[in-house]
Amino acid sequence: MAVDFNNTEIAFHLKSDSELERAYFLFKMISIEPLVRIGTAATNFALKAHLPVEGLIRSTVFDHFCGGVNEVDCVPTIDKMFASKVYSVLDYSVEGKGVEQQFDLALETILNLIEFSKDKEALPIAVFKPSAFGSFDLYQKISEKKTLTPSENEHWERIKVRFESVCALGKRHNVKILIDAEESWIQDAVDDLVLELMETFNTETLIVYSTLQTYRWDRLEYLKKIHVKAKQKNFKLGFKVVRGAYMEKERQRAKEKGYKSPICDSKAITDKLFNDTTQYSLSNLDTIHLFVGTHNEQSTHLAIELMKACNISNNDPRVWFGQLYGMSDHISFNLAEHGYNVAKYVPFGPVKDVMPYLIRRAEENTSVAGQTSRELNLIKKEKQRRNV
Repeated sequence: MAVDFNNTEIAFHLKSDSELERAYFLFKMISIEPLVRIGTAATNFALKAHLPVEGLIRSTVFDHFCGGVNEVDCVPTIDKMFASKVYSVLDYSVEGKGVEQQFDLALETILNLIEFSKDKEALPIAVFKPSAFGSFDLYQKISEKKTLTPSENEHWERIKVRFESVCALGKRHNVKILIDAEESWIQDAVDDLVLELMETFNTETLIVYSTLQTYRWDRLEYLKKIHVKAKQKNFKLGFKVVRGAYMEKERQRAKEKGYKSPICDSKAITDKLFNDTTQYSLSNLDTIHLFVGTHNEQSTHLAIELMKACNISNNDPRVWFGQLYGMSDHISFNLAEHGYNVAKYVPFGPVKDVMPYLIRRAEENTSVAGQTSRELNLIKKEKQRRNV
């Protein structure tokens, strides 16, 4: 039986009537761009002025898009989704401060998360962002192949130790480690480091995943190039495939500095690259494990059809689908109902510290054509179904 993303009864079965009303209200607000700008400015001002708004934020936008203020606070959300066959990826969504002490604190947080996840079937994957473990400027300098000072070399060794510590603990506890992507001008340093980790840890089983942002026109060719190396050296690749998160920043920097933009010229080209990358990975599943990170129904349907064509079972452990908590429940829960491996990214952290993440979520929803209107239409449909 085909997966029906219009089945709102399955999509929203975990939401009470009041939670459904809250979701409708939030997406309605997000759909109005001037309100997003005004709300963002007002929220930032209120938090900086220490006005008592955290309770209001917690009961509205925070509780919709986040699992809690810490990992223990997230447990009811994790358990509730897992009862409906949806796994969780806890995402500590606090912005890094860019100093060594904070990098060590981020490492400690991720190591604690892996320990927290080790005995919980609902938490098979841990995630971190490279810039949480080291200086953005240092990644950039290495990506540009510039000579490092002795001090910078020392800092780079610390970054490598942080990455290795996380992957080693993940391997010890059988928790997969997913490393997010960064801006293109620091990604080369990340790619080289993560490829070394894949060579070390992805031999008998797959532990380390990296991320491919397919709004970059060079990513499929990059995958094919390192795939050759992986086959030669007998290790596996793991990739989360997404469209991308820094488009405006990437294009602006390319324009200012006078180099060719790394971003595809159109959404149609990006969509094709995403789908082609998915197809290439599924066609080489013996050596490339895939996490399909998308809120796009067409791309999800295509992945499903490709799995059928390649005789890949719905619950093959080498293939995962993922969406953000609070969004695209019609994709997540309907996929899970049909036996596919599905994980929700569940952001968490102190309310004030997670606000930059939540603001980006609102801005991204405003800018992605059709995303918010699709959410609203599905919520309306479910409200009508319940009121019949």
